[in-house]
Amino acid sequence: MSISKGIEQEFTMKSLLEYAAPTIGVMVFVAIYTMVDGIFVARYVNETALSAVNLFMPIYTLLFAIALMLGTGGSAIVAKKLGEKNILEARSNFTFLLICGAAIGLFIMLLGLSFLQPILKWFGAEANEQLFEYTHTYGKIILAVSPLIIIQMMFENFFVTAGKPKLSLAITVAGGSLNIILDYVFIVKMNMGIQGAAVATAIGIAVPAIIGIVYFLFAKNNQLHFSSPKAHWKVLIQSCINGSSELVTNLSTSVIIFVFNLLMLSYLGVDGVAAVTIMLYVMMFLTPVFMGYSVGIVPIISYHYGSKNTTQLKRIVKSSLLIISIASIMVFGLSFLIGPILIQFMVEKGSNVYNIARDGFRIFCISFLFMGTNIFSSMLFTALSNGKVSAIISLLRTFVFVLIALFVLPLVIGVNGIWIAIPLAEFLSIIVCTIFLLRNRKVYDYF
Repeated sequence: MSISKGIEQEFTMKSLLEYAAPTIGVMVFVAIYTMVDGIFVARYVNETALSAVNLFMPIYTLLFAIALMLGTGGSAIVAKKLGEKNILEARSNFTFLLICGAAIGLFIMLLGLSFLQPILKWFGAEANEQLFEYTHTYGKIILAVSPLIIIQMMFENFFVTAGKPKLSLAITVAGGSLNIILDYVFIVKMNMGIQGAAVATAIGIAVPAIIGIVYFLFAKNNQLHFSSPKAHWKVLIQSCINGSSELVTNLSTSVIIFVFNLLMLSYLGVDGVAAVTIMLYVMMFLTPVFMGYSVGIVPIISYHYGSKNTTQLKRIVKSSLLIISIASIMVFGLSFLIGPILIQFMVEKGSNVYNIARDGFRIFCISFLFMGTNIFSSMLFTALSNGKVSAIISLLRTFVFVLIALFVLPLVIGVNGIWIAIPLAEFLSIIVCTIFLLRNRKVYDYF
């Protein structure tokens, strides 16, 4: 029995794009149905309900960060062992990591449900009685499916490792579409309010998770499937270290958004915060190609690194850097041209919020020129099981450089300094990435 043709084939630039396309599609579709979900809540419940969803977001971000850490870090290890032909060990590691993910989700569920009220008070939900009630209702339902949230997100990585990226896309589209349909049924038709939104989201997560469990239970013709688990604590630790950059990125983003909001309130008031929110939504539509491509080819790099196929590894890395560079230029050009149009979808043209968002986005979009290479470089070192370098890149890029820029630049040049912070951080990060890529080229032989 041989491993899935998808991951061990001799890759060209065309086949790399074809292999990564479903993962890019997953990222794009997640962005779309997330926004549609928000629109249903805002229009058919009220703005307080939308605030409740956003208020609960730090806990959801924590679940997402843990899943991404275990998924990317673990899939790199599993793919490397598949490349080394350690098939039984790869299956055992895969099964053990999924059990660990579910156990962590169960722990968060129990802890969250036990202390939900004090947690929500700490988040500031007590400022409004209706806000607290909405957040409490929403939080209870989402926490109840915490284990499924983690394993469903982990499956997105492991389906790629198993050579089934198209199946991952199909399952994600099915879950997201079901979420949107149920939003309409529960919120609009049945008038269930915020409870309906939470139940729709929970079902939209549970269905793909259950499909993933069933698939890996019965897909005996695929070399990656569930087997008798063994406690490989070293593998769990290595997966956490390996995927720590993804954990850092997601947790740092929450802190940075908080600082962005404080600064915008100080300089431009509530309209400034609204403009930042719009900018983040627009960015969510323009950047999935970077993360989707990088996540999509991590198992490929890990497999060929494990099989010691340096010729193929060099070709994949060089082709990927070229693909990312071309995509970066295209995304920058596209964002500069259609940015104002996308902003207009969310806020009336000519309004103060529109003008702030439009002017700020023209500065912010420069970051797209560097963002793709930085994301790929971090994921490359994750794929090579060098979590330390990957985490350093992510920590500097998403937290240290941004935070320093946000504290210094506004004092020097005013509100434009807030918008410049991200492009400057991405530019500094690409210098760091270049240094790490050159310094480690002989270690991994990818150039």
